[in-house]
Amino acid sequence: MRRIIGLVLMGLAGFLVTTALLALIYIPGQVKKTPLDTDSNTRLTGQAAALPTGDGAPVKALSHTVADGAKSDGDVVVFDTFTCLITDPDGDAPDCVDDTDPDKRLVSATTDRFATNRKTGVAVNDEKYIGDATPHEGLINKFPFDVEKKTYPFWDGILGRAVDATFEGEEKVNGLDTYKFVIDVADEPAEIANGIQGTYSSLKTMNIDPVTGAIQKQTEQQKRVLENGTTVLDLDFGFTDETVAANVASAKESGSSLATVGKLPLIAGLLGLLSGLAGFFLWNSARRARDEGEPRDVGDVNGGGNSNAETSSLDVFGEGNDTTRSRSDLRRS
Repeated sequence: MRRIIGLVLMGLAGFLVTTALLALIYIPGQVKKTPLDTDSNTRLTGQAAALPTGDGAPVKALSHTVADGAKSDGDVVVFDTFTCLITDPDGDAPDCVDDTDPDKRLVSATTDRFATNRKTGVAVNDEKYIGDATPHEGLINKFPFDVEKKTYPFWDGILGRAVDATFEGEEKVNGLDTYKFVIDVADEPAEIANGIQGTYSSLKTMNIDPVTGAIQKQTEQQKRVLENGTTVLDLDFGFTDETVAANVASAKESGSSLATVGKLPLIAGLLGLLSGLAGFFLWNSARRARDEGEPRDVGDVNGGGNSNAETSSLDVFGEGNDTTRSRSDLRRS
């Protein structure tokens, strides 16, 4: 029984060591990828001044991002994003309105299609993913997994190019440790509205979960000015408290799962080592007990050959004395 248990434990050890190697080499590359079933709503609130409808008003925005599973694959995820910014003077406006809204609350509504690498978050511009959509560059809607404390290129849709997102330290958001990145764009020439040129400024602060690269909190002060100096949009807004809370809860859950995967090589390797040692001990002790319990070859007693075997046989059957007497009788005769 000890031999069987030992063999089973050594087999289990082989399985656990294989699992540890997979968890170390292969599994992280499979789980650290942007999900293909992403369907998220990000809500923002704030204040805007110099709007076409008045001097200023509370505003709200919705950004709805959905992954296109049919166009995505194992390495690249394709996204469609719809963003709507409206005034919300009474605090009861819907997520979005259209051009026919009698209250003229619509500030802007845009759609965007882009693709990113599922591991790094960097834009992918292959036509098979985005078709004839506008090419993007840099990061777009998230940072890579295992974020580093460095400057990253981040897409700015108004400028139509990537700008620097600079690491500015660490900060807790609802109890979650995050990396703070800041984008500072000042008076850049840009198309500030459809067919209208001017200058564009943006100070954007993003708190990033360093494990998943997901944006947890974001604030932005944005200004768009005509070439004659007239301000057409002065916006100060950020993620709602509810959005931040949902983001942090998701990051903590994902972080816990990834942490478990990170510990799996050590746990599986240690259990494999213990199982292997225990299995070998049981198997070896069973082998030694079997060897020590086997009957010895009678030819090995007293170092003799066939004569000893015969003597031993005679002794066993009580015939040794008869043999001695027979030889004595022969000498007397």
